[in-house]
Amino acid sequence: MTSTAQASGSGARDAHPEHLAHVVFIAAAAAMGGFLFGYDSAVINGAVEAIRDRYDIGPAALAQVIAIALIGCAVGAATAGRTADRIGRIRSMQIAAVLFTISAVGSALPFALWDLALWRVVGGFAIGMASVIGPAYIAEVAPAAYRGRLGSFQQAAIVIGIAVSQLVNWGILNAAGGDQRGELLGLEAWQVMLGVMVVPAVLYGLLSFAIPESPRFLISAGKDARARKVLAEIEGGDVDLDARVAEIEVAMRSEHKSTFRDLLGGGSFFKPIVWAGIGLSVFQQFVGINVAFYYSSTLWQSVGVDPAESFFYSFTTSIINILGTVIAMIFVDRLGRRPLAVIGSVGMVVGLALEAWAFSYDLVDGRLPAAQGWIALIAAHVFVLFFALSWGVVVWVMLGEMFPNKLRAAALGVAASAQWIANWAITASFPSLADWNLSVTYVIYAGFAALSVPFVLKFVKETKGKALEEMG
Repeated sequence: MTSTAQASGSGARDAHPEHLAHVVFIAAAAAMGGFLFGYDSAVINGAVEAIRDRYDIGPAALAQVIAIALIGCAVGAATAGRTADRIGRIRSMQIAAVLFTISAVGSALPFALWDLALWRVVGGFAIGMASVIGPAYIAEVAPAAYRGRLGSFQQAAIVIGIAVSQLVNWGILNAAGGDQRGELLGLEAWQVMLGVMVVPAVLYGLLSFAIPESPRFLISAGKDARARKVLAEIEGGDVDLDARVAEIEVAMRSEHKSTFRDLLGGGSFFKPIVWAGIGLSVFQQFVGINVAFYYSSTLWQSVGVDPAESFFYSFTTSIINILGTVIAMIFVDRLGRRPLAVIGSVGMVVGLALEAWAFSYDLVDGRLPAAQGWIALIAAHVFVLFFALSWGVVVWVMLGEMFPNKLRAAALGVAASAQWIANWAITASFPSLADWNLSVTYVIYAGFAALSVPFVLKFVKETKGKALEEMG
């Protein structure tokens, strides 16, 4: 890097934008993709039992309808980076917004089970795009002095989206008299739940017209004049814009484009650091966290909880998820990644084991005994809290930090793909496992939570306080 670029980089790191509120607005608008990510992922929770009843399907077919969106997620995530590099971050956001809107309308007005599944795939594709584009865009437009705080908007938006979807579902269910198939606005209640996502999807699309394109993309497209204008807007007028453009150009030319071949090594196929990343992704999902967001209403109803109450408990669980995420954001740089992960794993084992114990009791008049019912409810909230304050945030932080520069992009792609696949496996298997033995299902999840402790202690290195160049 040239001395001019180095000086410029220092200035950029120290720069404080003249209009911080505008920069916050830009990051928040981009994070609407994260909100839709969380909303679309969790909104199906309110429709599971109604879909089962309307189409008269068994647990295996139901699981596929719920889980099939994850196939779209994987494809959307795999293609989003290349799409954003070709047509720009903003245009990619607009495509995702259109897909979210189409998915919401199609899911609310399905002709049959097969096209409901199709619209779920479309929505999943949009989720996958949003999961990649949002963090990348925020990182590229955020001034260095604020990058960490602005980057956290994406994760915060996801958990808020989950909570809002559960609150909206609860409100719609009550408006329909507590019946998921009750009539509301000329549709069944569950259709309205899925259709309401049109509102944030359209808002996301409109906001994308109000924020600037990434300076990095503009420079790569040869639009230096527009890039200077955006840099002045987000970093302040006292920054040497020519030097900043030169710095970005130098950085782009010197970047190593990692490939799948870079990940290979030794007799274990992948290098050990890549396996560590895959392991983090798999354990994050195999503890069963998405059961809490995709099936919680169904779970509570299966042990005798009233539908309206089950929807309310889904909402309170989402609030606990937000609280845990805030705790993780506060402590991840203070305690370190590994200690927080171990603390979270121990807490999850306790919560999941208590749920397994409670669900082992026979139902009395269609409900769990009172004591076991309350313990199951509290334990479910404990599980979500400890997941959110640890693995929910720590895994994404570590995956962004733990790989050497020359491997980072490709290794992160493999780890993210492993996470979608593990998510699909848990989501698709839960209805059948729960019908077989709900208590043993939670024993399995508790077993994975317990195994995650020695995995972290033996195979995962602490990344707190280390520069990215030190990883390897």
